[in-house]
Amino acid sequence: MTRDDLPAPRPRLVLVGNGMAGMRTLEELLKIAPERYDITVFGAEPHPNYNRIMLSPVLAGEQTIEQIVLHPLDWYARHGITLHLDRKVERIDRVRRVVVADDGSEAPYERLLIATGSTPFMPPIPGRALDGVLAWRNIADTQAMIEAARTRHHAVVIGGGVLGLEAANGLSQRGMSVSVVHLAAWPMDRQLDAAAGALLQAELERRGLRFELGAQTEALLGDEQGRVRAVRFQDGREIPADLVVMAAGIRPNTALAEAAGLRCERGIVVHDTLQSVTDPRIYAVGECAAHRGIAYGLVAPVFEQGRVCATHLAESGIGRYVGSQVSTQLKVSGIALYSAGNFTGGDDHEEIVLKDPAAGVYRKLVLHRDKLVGACLYGDTSEGAWYLQLIREGRDVRGIRHALMFGAAALAS
Repeated sequence: MTRDDLPAPRPRLVLVGNGMAGMRTLEELLKIAPERYDITVFGAEPHPNYNRIMLSPVLAGEQTIEQIVLHPLDWYARHGITLHLDRKVERIDRVRRVVVADDGSEAPYERLLIATGSTPFMPPIPGRALDGVLAWRNIADTQAMIEAARTRHHAVVIGGGVLGLEAANGLSQRGMSVSVVHLAAWPMDRQLDAAAGALLQAELERRGLRFELGAQTEALLGDEQGRVRAVRFQDGREIPADLVVMAAGIRPNTALAEAAGLRCERGIVVHDTLQSVTDPRIYAVGECAAHRGIAYGLVAPVFEQGRVCATHLAESGIGRYVGSQVSTQLKVSGIALYSAGNFTGGDDHEEIVLKDPAAGVYRKLVLHRDKLVGACLYGDTSEGAWYLQLIREGRDVRGIRHALMFGAAALAS
């Protein structure tokens, strides 16, 4: 066999980030072009890809770490993927087209996919460096919270959004006394209106959670051993805290991309192809990507990005990502809530509202120019997917307005 008879080497694809966004993109790529690349994956955690959104039931004791693994180690081996776990990429050399990891090893690429996700926002509160103060983002954080719940009694969660309430519920399920500190007047104020928020708060209080609403944290106080012991508010009040969980939001993890000279504005700026606007050899998906000024933190748009990105990596680029209509749910057993679109409305919007406080059911639909533009549901979310479809389609609903509140099944009656 001569050199000319040897198969041409395949181009090399490097994925930085072993999470749900990057790995879904690889899944889609392997479906349509399984032999296109030699693939190398770097993951900063010592675990194979797992379902990050299912950390909530793990914390609550409803599932195990093993049950939320999406791609076990043998999956990578079966697909011929070189996997580097517990290895953080520290530098991208765009001139030489290599990535450099924290142990000094290098991986060359013809195409690079960045899926570094996001990092928790830690408010600049005095005392945040004390032992027992942590953010909640990964398996290590979850294990630290489970361990703390075995020996500690009082937990304070700073932030009453989705992540904060899931953390609070999980710690309460582990036997801790939990207080939720939130600046707004009701929990999940970005995902629910005041009426739905009040129903949610009442249900969580029945389950044992306490709420400090409209409260501004002034400092975290420590004991002589340097461990957190209390939270102090601006009005001078203090509440005990053996564990403090910061759930005040996330920020796109763009440090690696910025150091490489990629344009970043609230995320790595990408085209509709998910290619970086700076370097066409580099793609970005997930929470670290900024598409048309938006960085998405929910799984549905991230998966939509992955499907489009895969077509372009396969060089059959027929897909365009044009943005997503997103919806919100809460992963707390026994609580059903759902919101989508513009559920707050406005002066030129109409609202159709159903309230049944005794049954714990609330439903609000927001219309604008005869189109459904938003929905906020609590207690009965069975029609959430239908409402989201109507919002996405921008369909004129004048002909079905009489049935909107009662769901798709009412149209057939």
